[in-house]
Amino acid sequence: MTITTPHLGSPAGAWTDAQLLYALEEVVEKELNRHLQVAKDWMPHEYVPWSDGRNFPGLFEDGEAWDKEQSKVTEIGRIALVVNLLTEDNLPSYHHEIASLFGRDGAWGTWVHRWTAEEGRHGIVMRDYLLTSRAVDPDKLEQFRMSHMSEGFESDNRHSMLHSIAYVAFQELATRISHRNTGHQSGDPVCDRMLSRIATDENLHMVFYRNLLKSAFELAPDLTMQAVRDVVVNFRMPGHGIPGFERAAAQMAIGEVYNLRIHHDDVLQPVLRFLKIMEIDGLGAEGRKAQEELGLYMGGLDSEATKFDEKLAARKARMAARAAGA
Repeated sequence: MTITTPHLGSPAGAWTDAQLLYALEEVVEKELNRHLQVAKDWMPHEYVPWSDGRNFPGLFEDGEAWDKEQSKVTEIGRIALVVNLLTEDNLPSYHHEIASLFGRDGAWGTWVHRWTAEEGRHGIVMRDYLLTSRAVDPDKLEQFRMSHMSEGFESDNRHSMLHSIAYVAFQELATRISHRNTGHQSGDPVCDRMLSRIATDENLHMVFYRNLLKSAFELAPDLTMQAVRDVVVNFRMPGHGIPGFERAAAQMAIGEVYNLRIHHDDVLQPVLRFLKIMEIDGLGAEGRKAQEELGLYMGGLDSEATKFDEKLAARKARMAARAAGA
């Protein structure tokens, strides 16, 4: 793919979003075709233990009230499942954001709709599983959904398509890791299989955006480096507006579903290594500054993650000592 400067006489790297969208269209089409070849359709209903289901109180006189003892899902699994599902629930807002930014025509539009359709499965199967297995209080889950979705969602990166591509490259991987670890910590093999299937989708979505980000570096290296720096330094998950998110996130960190060490080692580093971010040369002054700041930030984050690891290890040792003395 041959790229020319956006306008004769324009400053180096002076790309508009519209120009970048047009210049990357070929890459989007290529990545879309690759994605469609490797993605496998799956049926959400096949991952739900329907035979475990029974009526809740309400219109059915034989309804049985919810109690957390009815489910084999662990407490940390329950907390993480609710956070993950409520995050998936905001899909209409996510679709609006990316459709407004990337457009609904051509390869970009085809990808936007395909991504939305695939993501829709995640919310369907998770809610069906949670209600059928009685893993969560259905009334509270619906109250949380209404509260979260009523707030809507505005991306921190809606001002820039490069920032948006950089963000989703990391966020899709973060979501994959969160689902995968939730399954591992859930205590239920059925839940683990379901979330493993979802995590596979999220990984393919990450690969799409990661490869697109790589092409953006070839096209506009300085602007892309600045976008990656901004996104990494200011990263937060899309579910940050969920009621009680900060407390739930702290519990998920202690429960080793998602914490600083996981964020550094399993989310940021794999994407940055693939892009060979610190090896990119030929950058202008702003690009080099962003690259240096990114390196410094990652070093600081690693140190913070090490401190967290030490605190978590000490906490585990105290709990083990208490258990031994009980």
